[in-house]
Amino acid sequence: MTSIDQITPIPSTTSGPLVVAPVYDGLCTFEFSIVAEIFGLSRPEMGPHWYRFASAAVEPGWLRAHGGLRVMADGPADLLEQADLIVVAGWKGAHVPVPEALAQRLRQAWERGARLASICSGAFVLAATGLLDGRRAATHWRYAEVLRQRHPAIQVDADVLYAEEDRILTSAGSAAGIDLMLHLVRKDFGVKAANSVARRLVMPPHRSGGQAQFIERPVQPDRLHRLSDVLERMRAELHNDWTVERMAQSVLMSPRTFLRRFIEATGVPPGQWLIAERVAEAQRLLESSAMPVEDIAARVGFGSVQVLRHHFRARLGLAPRDYRSMFSVTPMRSGRAAVQPET
Repeated sequence: MTSIDQITPIPSTTSGPLVVAPVYDGLCTFEFSIVAEIFGLSRPEMGPHWYRFASAAVEPGWLRAHGGLRVMADGPADLLEQADLIVVAGWKGAHVPVPEALAQRLRQAWERGARLASICSGAFVLAATGLLDGRRAATHWRYAEVLRQRHPAIQVDADVLYAEEDRILTSAGSAAGIDLMLHLVRKDFGVKAANSVARRLVMPPHRSGGQAQFIERPVQPDRLHRLSDVLERMRAELHNDWTVERMAQSVLMSPRTFLRRFIEATGVPPGQWLIAERVAEAQRLLESSAMPVEDIAARVGFGSVQVLRHHFRARLGLAPRDYRSMFSVTPMRSGRAAVQPET
Protein backbone atom coordinates (compact mmCIF):
# COMPACT_ATOMS: atom_id res chain seq x y z
CA MET A 1 0.00 0.00 0.00
CA THR A 2 1.22 3.49 -0.86
CA SER A 3 1.32 5.93 2.04
CA ILE A 4 0.31 9.57 1.78
CA ASP A 5 3.72 10.44 3.23
CA GLN A 6 5.43 8.56 0.41
CA ILE A 7 3.68 10.48 -2.35
CA THR A 8 3.78 14.00 -0.90
CA PRO A 9 6.97 15.84 -2.03
CA ILE A 10 6.93 18.07 1.07
CA PRO A 11 5.75 16.54 4.37
CA SER A 12 2.28 17.73 5.24
CA THR A 13 2.13 20.37 7.96
CA THR A 14 -1.42 19.36 8.90
CA SER A 15 -2.88 16.29 10.53
CA GLY A 16 -6.58 16.58 9.72
CA PRO A 17 -8.89 14.38 7.63
CA LEU A 18 -7.36 13.00 4.44
CA VAL A 19 -9.35 14.01 1.36
CA VAL A 20 -8.65 12.00 -1.78
CA ALA A 21 -9.97 12.83 -5.25
CA PRO A 22 -9.92 10.03 -7.84
CA VAL A 23 -8.30 11.12 -11.11
CA TYR A 24 -9.38 9.51 -14.39
CA ASP A 25 -8.77 9.93 -18.10
CA GLY A 26 -11.08 12.72 -19.27
CA LEU A 27 -10.94 14.43 -15.86
CA CYS A 28 -13.44 17.26 -15.37
CA THR A 29 -10.94 20.06 -14.74
CA PHE A 30 -13.25 22.57 -13.06
CA GLU A 31 -14.83 20.04 -10.73
CA PHE A 32 -11.43 18.67 -9.70
CA SER A 33 -10.14 22.21 -9.17
CA ILE A 34 -12.98 22.90 -6.73
CA VAL A 35 -11.87 20.00 -4.55
CA ALA A 36 -8.17 20.88 -4.80
CA GLU A 37 -8.83 24.57 -4.04
CA ILE A 38 -10.86 23.94 -0.91
CA PHE A 39 -9.02 20.95 0.55
CA GLY A 40 -5.57 21.13 -1.02
CA LEU A 41 -4.67 24.79 -0.74
CA SER A 42 -2.37 25.73 2.11
CA ARG A 43 -4.37 27.47 4.83
CA PRO A 44 -2.04 28.07 7.81
CA GLU A 45 -4.66 30.29 9.44
CA MET A 46 -6.78 27.16 9.98
CA GLY A 47 -4.27 25.56 12.32
CA PRO A 48 -2.57 22.16 12.38
CA HIS A 49 -5.71 20.03 12.08
CA TRP A 50 -6.76 21.24 8.64
CA TYR A 51 -7.33 18.80 5.80
CA ARG A 52 -4.67 16.85 3.96
CA PHE A 53 -5.27 16.34 0.25
CA ALA A 54 -4.12 13.88 -2.41
CA SER A 55 -5.20 12.80 -5.88
CA ALA A 56 -5.37 9.10 -6.74
CA ALA A 57 -5.11 7.76 -10.29
CA VAL A 58 -7.76 5.14 -11.05
CA GLU A 59 -6.11 4.52 -14.44
CA PRO A 60 -2.38 4.13 -15.17
CA GLY A 61 0.01 6.68 -16.69
CA TRP A 62 -0.54 10.28 -17.72
CA LEU A 63 -4.22 11.16 -17.86
CA ARG A 64 -6.01 13.75 -19.95
CA ALA A 65 -8.12 16.52 -18.47
CA HIS A 66 -10.55 18.94 -20.09
CA GLY A 67 -8.74 21.89 -21.67
CA GLY A 68 -5.89 19.92 -23.21
CA LEU A 69 -4.09 19.27 -19.93
CA ARG A 70 -2.20 16.14 -18.97
CA VAL A 71 -2.36 15.07 -15.35
CA MET A 72 -0.13 12.89 -13.16
CA ALA A 73 -1.81 12.06 -9.85
CA ASP A 74 -0.12 12.04 -6.46
CA GLY A 75 -0.39 8.29 -6.19
CA PRO A 76 -2.26 5.16 -7.26
CA ALA A 77 -5.81 4.11 -6.47
CA ASP A 78 -4.86 2.41 -3.21
CA LEU A 79 -4.65 5.88 -1.62
CA LEU A 80 -8.44 5.62 -1.50
CA GLU A 81 -8.00 2.99 1.21
CA GLN A 82 -6.65 5.64 3.59
CA ALA A 83 -9.11 8.44 2.82
CA ASP A 84 -11.44 9.94 5.39
CA LEU A 85 -13.32 11.66 2.58
CA ILE A 86 -13.39 10.71 -1.12
CA VAL A 87 -14.70 13.31 -3.57
CA VAL A 88 -15.57 12.13 -7.08
CA ALA A 89 -15.12 15.28 -9.16
CA GLY A 90 -17.40 14.59 -12.11
CA TRP A 91 -17.20 11.66 -14.49
CA LYS A 92 -16.52 11.01 -18.17
CA GLY A 93 -20.22 11.03 -18.99
CA ALA A 94 -23.59 9.75 -17.87
CA HIS A 95 -23.34 6.77 -20.23
CA VAL A 96 -19.69 5.84 -19.63
CA PRO A 97 -19.40 2.65 -17.51
CA VAL A 98 -17.76 2.91 -14.10
CA PRO A 99 -14.97 0.33 -13.59
CA GLU A 100 -15.98 -2.28 -11.03
CA ALA A 101 -12.57 -1.96 -9.38
CA LEU A 102 -13.30 1.71 -8.61
CA ALA A 103 -16.83 0.95 -7.41
CA GLN A 104 -15.47 -1.77 -5.13
CA ARG A 105 -12.86 0.56 -3.60
CA LEU A 106 -15.56 3.14 -2.89
CA ARG A 107 -17.81 0.54 -1.27
CA GLN A 108 -14.97 -0.64 0.93
CA ALA A 109 -14.09 2.92 1.90
CA TRP A 110 -17.68 3.66 2.95
CA GLU A 111 -17.94 0.38 4.87
CA ARG A 112 -14.90 1.27 6.96
CA GLY A 113 -16.37 4.67 7.82
CA ALA A 114 -15.15 7.08 5.15
CA ARG A 115 -17.45 9.68 3.64
CA LEU A 116 -18.16 9.71 -0.09
CA ALA A 117 -19.05 12.83 -2.06
CA SER A 118 -19.66 13.65 -5.70
CA ILE A 119 -19.90 16.74 -7.87
CA CYS A 120 -22.26 16.88 -10.85
CA SER A 121 -21.91 13.72 -13.01
CA GLY A 122 -19.79 12.12 -10.31
CA ALA A 123 -23.12 10.91 -8.91
CA PHE A 124 -23.07 8.18 -11.58
CA VAL A 125 -19.88 6.81 -10.03
CA LEU A 126 -21.46 6.64 -6.58
CA ALA A 127 -24.60 5.15 -8.13
CA ALA A 128 -22.49 2.33 -9.60
CA THR A 129 -21.48 1.28 -6.09
CA GLY A 130 -25.10 0.55 -5.15
CA LEU A 131 -24.69 2.66 -2.03
CA LEU A 132 -27.16 5.27 -3.25
CA ASP A 133 -29.98 2.74 -3.59
CA GLY A 134 -32.83 3.76 -1.31
CA ARG A 135 -31.15 7.08 -0.56
CA ARG A 136 -31.69 10.63 -1.77
CA ALA A 137 -29.15 11.97 -4.24
CA ALA A 138 -28.56 15.08 -6.33
CA THR A 139 -26.96 15.58 -9.71
CA HIS A 140 -27.08 18.24 -12.42
CA TRP A 141 -30.67 18.80 -13.55
CA ARG A 142 -29.69 17.77 -17.11
CA TYR A 143 -28.63 14.34 -15.81
CA ALA A 144 -31.41 13.81 -13.26
CA GLU A 145 -33.78 11.87 -15.51
CA VAL A 146 -30.98 9.68 -16.88
CA LEU A 147 -29.83 8.86 -13.35
CA ARG A 148 -33.42 8.12 -12.33
CA GLN A 149 -33.98 5.77 -15.28
CA ARG A 150 -30.68 3.91 -14.92
CA HIS A 151 -30.89 3.61 -11.15
CA PRO A 152 -34.59 3.55 -10.20
CA ALA A 153 -33.80 2.63 -6.58
CA ILE A 154 -32.20 6.06 -6.03
CA GLN A 155 -34.40 8.91 -4.84
CA VAL A 156 -33.11 11.49 -7.33
CA ASP A 157 -33.82 15.04 -6.18
CA ALA A 158 -33.39 17.51 -9.03
CA ASP A 159 -34.51 20.48 -6.92
CA VAL A 160 -31.59 20.79 -4.49
CA LEU A 161 -28.02 22.04 -4.72
CA TYR A 162 -26.76 19.10 -2.68
CA ALA A 163 -28.01 16.17 -0.63
CA GLU A 164 -26.57 14.22 2.29
CA GLU A 165 -27.54 10.87 3.73
CA ASP A 166 -25.57 8.24 5.66
CA ARG A 167 -22.10 9.69 4.97
CA ILE A 168 -22.84 9.97 1.23
CA LEU A 169 -23.06 13.47 -0.23
CA THR A 170 -23.99 14.44 -3.77
CA SER A 171 -24.17 17.84 -5.46
CA ALA A 172 -25.85 19.28 -8.51
CA GLY A 173 -24.05 21.26 -11.23
CA SER A 174 -20.39 22.18 -11.02
CA ALA A 175 -20.82 25.36 -8.96
CA ALA A 176 -23.03 23.45 -6.52
CA GLY A 177 -19.91 21.43 -5.76
CA ILE A 178 -18.53 24.52 -4.05
CA ASP A 179 -21.68 24.72 -1.93
CA LEU A 180 -21.24 21.08 -0.93
CA MET A 181 -17.53 21.44 -0.14
CA LEU A 182 -18.26 24.47 2.06
CA HIS A 183 -20.97 22.41 3.77
CA LEU A 184 -18.34 19.78 4.56
CA VAL A 185 -16.00 22.43 5.96
CA ARG A 186 -18.83 23.72 8.18
CA LYS A 187 -19.50 20.21 9.46
CA ASP A 188 -15.84 19.50 10.22
CA PHE A 189 -14.50 22.87 11.37
CA GLY A 190 -17.49 25.10 12.03
CA VAL A 191 -19.11 28.10 10.42
CA LYS A 192 -16.18 30.46 11.09
CA ALA A 193 -13.85 28.29 9.01
CA ALA A 194 -16.41 27.87 6.22
CA ASN A 195 -16.99 31.62 6.09
CA SER A 196 -13.24 32.21 5.88
CA VAL A 197 -12.88 29.80 2.96
CA ALA A 198 -15.91 31.34 1.24
CA ARG A 199 -14.41 34.82 1.56
CA ARG A 200 -11.22 33.66 -0.13
CA LEU A 201 -13.35 32.21 -2.91
CA VAL A 202 -15.27 35.52 -3.08
CA MET A 203 -18.63 33.80 -2.77
CA PRO A 204 -21.40 33.60 -0.14
CA PRO A 205 -21.12 30.85 2.50
CA HIS A 206 -24.74 29.84 1.79
CA ARG A 207 -26.87 29.92 -1.33
CA SER A 208 -30.57 29.60 -0.72
CA GLY A 209 -32.92 27.96 -3.16
CA GLY A 210 -32.35 25.00 -5.42
CA GLN A 211 -31.57 23.95 -8.96
CA ALA A 212 -34.95 25.09 -10.25
CA GLN A 213 -33.70 28.67 -10.28
CA PHE A 214 -30.96 27.67 -12.75
CA ILE A 215 -33.02 25.60 -15.19
CA GLU A 216 -33.28 27.27 -18.58
CA ARG A 217 -36.38 29.46 -18.79
CA PRO A 218 -37.04 32.51 -20.94
CA VAL A 219 -37.65 35.37 -18.51
CA GLN A 220 -38.51 38.85 -19.69
CA PRO A 221 -36.21 41.41 -18.00
CA ASP A 222 -39.12 43.74 -17.26
CA ARG A 223 -40.93 40.96 -15.39
CA LEU A 224 -37.92 40.26 -13.19
CA HIS A 225 -37.46 43.98 -12.60
CA ARG A 226 -41.08 44.35 -11.51
CA LEU A 227 -40.66 41.51 -9.02
CA SER A 228 -37.31 42.61 -7.61
CA ASP A 229 -38.82 45.21 -5.27
CA VAL A 230 -41.28 42.79 -3.70
CA LEU A 231 -38.56 40.12 -3.34
CA GLU A 232 -36.37 42.58 -1.46
CA ARG A 233 -39.28 43.67 0.72
CA MET A 234 -40.09 40.07 1.57
CA ARG A 235 -36.46 39.40 2.52
CA ALA A 236 -36.43 42.51 4.73
CA GLU A 237 -39.80 41.71 6.32
CA LEU A 238 -39.79 37.94 6.69
CA HIS A 239 -41.84 38.22 9.88
CA ASN A 240 -44.83 39.62 7.99
CA ASP A 241 -47.74 37.56 6.70
CA TRP A 242 -46.96 37.46 2.97
CA THR A 243 -50.00 36.11 1.17
CA VAL A 244 -50.06 35.80 -2.62
CA GLU A 245 -52.75 38.48 -2.67
CA ARG A 246 -50.54 40.91 -0.76
CA MET A 247 -47.52 40.19 -2.95
CA ALA A 248 -49.56 40.66 -6.11
CA GLN A 249 -51.06 43.90 -4.87
CA SER A 250 -47.61 45.34 -4.15
CA VAL A 251 -46.68 45.02 -7.86
CA LEU A 252 -50.14 45.88 -9.21
CA MET A 253 -50.85 42.42 -10.64
CA SER A 254 -53.69 40.00 -10.26
CA PRO A 255 -52.86 37.02 -8.01
CA ARG A 256 -53.06 34.67 -10.99
CA THR A 257 -50.69 36.75 -13.13
CA PHE A 258 -48.33 37.31 -10.21
CA LEU A 259 -48.15 33.59 -9.44
CA ARG A 260 -47.33 32.74 -13.04
CA ARG A 261 -44.65 35.40 -13.36
CA PHE A 262 -43.13 34.62 -9.97
CA ILE A 263 -42.58 31.00 -10.98
CA GLU A 264 -41.17 32.09 -14.35
CA ALA A 265 -38.68 34.37 -12.60
CA THR A 266 -37.62 32.19 -9.65
CA GLY A 267 -38.50 28.63 -10.64
CA VAL A 268 -40.59 28.02 -7.51
CA PRO A 269 -43.97 29.17 -6.15
CA PRO A 270 -43.96 32.13 -3.73
CA GLY A 271 -44.63 29.95 -0.70
CA GLN A 272 -41.64 27.71 -1.35
CA TRP A 273 -39.40 30.71 -2.06
CA LEU A 274 -40.49 32.36 1.18
CA ILE A 275 -39.87 29.21 3.23
CA ALA A 276 -36.36 28.89 1.74
CA GLU A 277 -35.58 32.51 2.63
CA ARG A 278 -36.92 32.07 6.16
CA VAL A 279 -34.88 28.92 6.69
CA ALA A 280 -31.76 30.65 5.33
CA GLU A 281 -32.22 33.59 7.70
CA ALA A 282 -32.84 31.23 10.60
CA GLN A 283 -29.60 29.42 9.72
CA ARG A 284 -27.72 32.72 9.80
CA LEU A 285 -29.16 33.67 13.18
CA LEU A 286 -28.51 30.24 14.67
CA GLU A 287 -24.90 30.39 13.49
CA SER A 288 -24.07 33.95 14.44
CA SER A 289 -26.17 34.81 17.51
CA ALA A 290 -27.26 33.50 20.88
CA MET A 291 -30.88 34.49 20.20
CA PRO A 292 -33.32 31.92 21.64
CA VAL A 293 -34.82 29.58 19.06
CA GLU A 294 -38.30 30.81 19.98
CA ASP A 295 -37.32 34.40 19.12
CA ILE A 296 -35.70 33.30 15.85
CA ALA A 297 -38.87 31.47 14.83
CA ALA A 298 -40.89 34.65 15.36
CA ARG A 299 -38.33 36.93 13.72
CA VAL A 300 -38.17 34.96 10.46
CA GLY A 301 -41.92 34.55 10.21
CA PHE A 302 -42.46 30.93 11.23
CA GLY A 303 -44.32 31.99 14.36
CA SER A 304 -43.53 28.97 16.50
CA VAL A 305 -40.64 26.65 17.21
CA GLN A 306 -42.73 23.73 15.98
CA VAL A 307 -43.14 25.27 12.51
CA LEU A 308 -39.47 26.23 12.38
CA ARG A 309 -38.46 22.71 13.39
CA HIS A 310 -40.72 21.19 10.73
CA HIS A 311 -39.18 23.19 7.88
CA PHE A 312 -35.64 22.76 9.21
CA ARG A 313 -36.03 19.00 9.29
CA ALA A 314 -37.66 18.93 5.85
CA ARG A 315 -34.91 20.98 4.21
CA LEU A 316 -31.78 20.26 6.25
CA GLY A 317 -32.50 17.01 8.05
CA LEU A 318 -31.72 18.65 11.39
CA ALA A 319 -33.60 20.30 14.21
CA PRO A 320 -32.70 23.98 14.83
CA ARG A 321 -30.90 23.29 18.11
CA ASP A 322 -28.89 20.48 16.51
CA TYR A 323 -27.96 22.83 13.68
CA ARG A 324 -26.79 25.46 16.16
CA SER A 325 -24.66 22.92 18.04
CA MET A 326 -22.91 22.02 14.78
CA PHE A 327 -22.55 25.39 13.06
CA SER A 328 -22.58 28.15 15.68
CA VAL A 329 -19.50 30.34 15.74
CA THR A 330 -17.19 28.46 18.12
CA PRO A 331 -13.46 27.61 18.10
CA MET A 332 -12.64 25.36 15.16
CA ARG A 333 -12.60 21.69 15.89
CA SER A 334 -10.87 18.81 14.18
CA GLY A 335 -12.46 15.60 13.04
CA ARG A 336 -16.13 15.01 12.36
CA ALA A 337 -18.90 16.86 14.11
CA ALA A 338 -20.89 14.93 16.66
CA VAL A 339 -24.50 15.92 17.16
CA GLN A 340 -26.81 14.85 19.94
CA PRO A 341 -30.41 14.60 18.68
CA GLU A 342 -32.86 17.15 19.97
CA THR A 343 -35.49 15.75 22.27
